[in-house]
Amino acid sequence: EKRGPVRPSTIAKEVLHFIRSTIPTTIEIRQRIESDSMIIGNATQIHQVLMNLCTNAAHAMDESGGILDVGLKDLTLDQKALSIGLEPGDYLEIKVSDTGVGISPEIIESVFEPYFTTKRVGEGTGMGLAMVHGVVEGHGGKIMVDSQLEEGTTFTAYLPVTKRRSGRREYVPDQLPTGSERILYVDDENPIAKMGSQILR
Repeated sequence: EKRGPVRPSTIAKEVLHFIRSTIPTTIEIRQRIESDSMIIGNATQIHQVLMNLCTNAAHAMDESGGILDVGLKDLTLDQKALSIGLEPGDYLEIKVSDTGVGISPEIIESVFEPYFTTKRVGEGTGMGLAMVHGVVEGHGGKIMVDSQLEEGTTFTAYLPVTKRRSGRREYVPDQLPTGSERILYVDDENPIAKMGSQILR
């Protein structure tokens, strides 16, 4: 797994641009990207984390619409860092909030466990939030969830920032050439087939 300086704000903007074209217009997107700080990590994994959190948030608002709010900001954690198992220091806070159905208190402790899902058969893999949790912890950070039934859910991740700029080139979305061919994409899970076709398109 390749690691180097990564700027999550660039990735967040790309993810939100993609998400906007794939979710209902009844969902409003608000972005508060107030940090251009860098972390040491894997750009593809950070992309997957943001895509998962935003997709889950949108799914929670499928029925009646709502607001998807994505915020990035710098903050220094001291005593709070220790209370959540981090070293005091400078962190990038990533918040993804929705105004959807919420998560009940009985199951909120289980949402990061592998294969735990509230989706019906055929609606997902159950690995989304377990993968998110694993990536955040693997990058030296922590992720937490807070939710109220029928009011919404907020995921908050803290990732340690770096002042390093050298090393591997910074992640920049590639402008890929497009063709006129047709591709048949097959999967027995409808959401994965849809996502695959959207990415290829």
